[in-house]
Amino acid sequence: MSTAPAPSTRAPARRAWAVVVLVPVLAALALWAFAWPAARTAPRDLPLGVAGPAAATAQLEKRLRQQEGAFEIHRYDDEAAARAAIEDRTVYGAVVVTGRSPELLTASAASPVVAQLLQQAVAERAAAQGTEVPTVDVVAAPEKDPRGAALNASVLPLALAGIVAGSVVTLLGLRGIRAALALVGAAALVGVVAAALAHSWLGVLTGDWWAEAATLGLSTLAVSAAVAGCAALIGTAGIGLMAFTVMFLGNPFSGAASAPQMLPEPVGVIGQWLPPGAGTTLLRSVSFFDGAAATGPALTLTWWAALGLGTVLLGDAMKERARSAVRPAEREPALTG
Repeated sequence: MSTAPAPSTRAPARRAWAVVVLVPVLAALALWAFAWPAARTAPRDLPLGVAGPAAATAQLEKRLRQQEGAFEIHRYDDEAAARAAIEDRTVYGAVVVTGRSPELLTASAASPVVAQLLQQAVAERAAAQGTEVPTVDVVAAPEKDPRGAALNASVLPLALAGIVAGSVVTLLGLRGIRAALALVGAAALVGVVAAALAHSWLGVLTGDWWAEAATLGLSTLAVSAAVAGCAALIGTAGIGLMAFTVMFLGNPFSGAASAPQMLPEPVGVIGQWLPPGAGTTLLRSVSFFDGAAATGPALTLTWWAALGLGTVLLGDAMKERARSAVRPAEREPALTG
């Protein structure tokens, strides 16, 4: 007599084993994605300016280059040029060496973590040698968010809003133009609400209100359109695929808590290709730097949004064509009979 388990009992057992295996794998991936970059935070080709006569800056440059791979040195003739480079987001800070004592210029609005790092690398080391290096914060972080915690905390809610919007549009069965309009409308509303909270209420964003709202909305649309577009191509599995990409790669690789150049390579570069990283960089530019260096991240977000919306429309057109091809085949037997 056979004692093999009935087919009805095999499926639940397999699902139970799938859960037992899948949960630890997901936990390991989450720890790798979030903990590894955080544990390896250090400057890697971090853009840093050095201003002053070549004879005066030579010793400083030599000392900075001894930290192999840490800094990408940019030379400037004077303090005014160095300040302009910081305001244009070309460098994160600069050391000005003139006839007087050296001076450190930072931009905590670009990254409070990097500003503190530069103080430790330049000012505190000089103080240990008996030299005082005053620090000037050229573009300071907002008084209500000096450590950039609120901006860092905004990455996850915007990503979640985009994932939810794309998922809802897909699960409700919206297609074509209706789906695209729903995605754009939801993202626009998220942008307005987020700007009202972060700028008008909390005061942690200090730039042009509408530019910030547009950035927040575009960041949401880049995610939601990608989710809906992927689902239009491969079905509901596309929701999970894009959610994984955004949550497990986009968020931890964004550099929001520090800077892209502070993350292990090539994590920082990959993060700027994904919506959370590009959105964070663009939000810093429009909120604190009058839009400086905004072109790159704006194009990245626009590319994600346009590709996602285009895929939603293309997927609907492909399904409509498939339905049109089936209808004549269904009618033909009736006509021939």
